[in-house]
Amino acid sequence: MNVSFDVDGRSVNVSRPGKVLFPIDGITKQRIVSYYREVAPTMLPHLRGRPMVMERFPDGIDGERIVQHNVPDFFPEWIRRVRVTKKSGGHNELVVCGDAPTLLYLAGQACLTPHPWLSTQEHPAVPDRLVFDLDPSVDEPESLRTAAHLVGEALEELGLVPFPMTTGSRGFHVVTPIRGELSFDESHELAFAVARLLVARQPARLTVEQRKKERGERVFVDYLRNGYAQTAVAPYAVRARTGAPVAAPLWWSELDSVGPAAFTIHDMPARLRAYGDPWDEFADYARSATHARSLLSRMR
Repeated sequence: MNVSFDVDGRSVNVSRPGKVLFPIDGITKQRIVSYYREVAPTMLPHLRGRPMVMERFPDGIDGERIVQHNVPDFFPEWIRRVRVTKKSGGHNELVVCGDAPTLLYLAGQACLTPHPWLSTQEHPAVPDRLVFDLDPSVDEPESLRTAAHLVGEALEELGLVPFPMTTGSRGFHVVTPIRGELSFDESHELAFAVARLLVARQPARLTVEQRKKERGERVFVDYLRNGYAQTAVAPYAVRARTGAPVAAPLWWSELDSVGPAAFTIHDMPARLRAYGDPWDEFADYARSATHARSLLSRMR
């Protein structure tokens, strides 16, 4: 059975709305679509104008995980697309999700988690944010929170404005908006240099070691997302984990009282109605990455 509904002048079709995507929780595809409809006004500004990779689970979270770059042929013509160059040569045609009908259609295709680029479709080779993905080696929330604070403090030293977010998975992200001054190679080197500085300051707490067996109990400061065609989980995106946790932008003042999967599809809409979006003015705080790079060179 399919259901169709009108959203902003578009007819959105959802096939098999009763399909259970989260078996333990009994959460259906229709429930995921409803969640995205509730959070769309807040979530869309964080997606708009960005190429996006779709993380899909057509058979539920216990089934095959599909990381889909190219837009399938059966997608409606009104779904916006952008043709981008692949690092290996050739091109991909990616979704650009800028409106509620697109977001809900993707949810109806079991795209649980949108992963936008760190650049826009207008300037795909020029990043406008840096992302630090804090990956714990052990289940010790306090170390993870400390790591997030350390990243935020280092970015502030560089004249940047950090924003924390739960990932809905195991870690936190600390993200900072930057002006479009650097290439991805340059932003990657800047992120790597920040990570190395942090490790030099806190070698017992933090690491940039990619091999898990070499990390010990230290938090991995993952700077690797800062590259061309790399993505990061979208704010308010659902994660394919029991309980349907979501990636949740935070205020720094609440970081010490929440865990990486603290919020779910069940409580996030009410949180937004009560408190609004902690990242509401995210783009307004873009600062000079060139200046940050200059300051960083003096700290070494």
